[in-house]
Amino acid sequence: MAIDIKHNTATNTQMRTAREMQSTSQTDTAAPQKSAAPVKSDSVSITSQAQQLQGAQTKMAALPEVDQKKVAEIKQAISEGRYKVDPEKLAANIASFEAELSGLSFDKE
Repeated sequence: MAIDIKHNTATNTQMRTAREMQSTSQTDTAAPQKSAAPVKSDSVSITSQAQQLQGAQTKMAALPEVDQKKVAEIKQAISEGRYKVDPEKLAANIASFEAELSGLSFDKE
């Protein structure tokens, strides 16, 4: 069963609140009990893959916004033929990106 970790807390709070209200209303109308039963609590465990995904989302949220001015300048340079690509720098960046991807571990199902 998949768990939506973004909205999980709000849903659990709503469900817990509804159960507590129902329990309170039943206790008010029911006859007094001799002993109270221990309350069982629900628990959720998050897989390591979900934790990695959450970490990646956090890192992405921390990245700066796109600099539209710089994008416009690069587009202008490309259209005018002034934009030059450094093949060595490009190759180094691609290799770095590949190394980062290989460092991620995804469970094969």
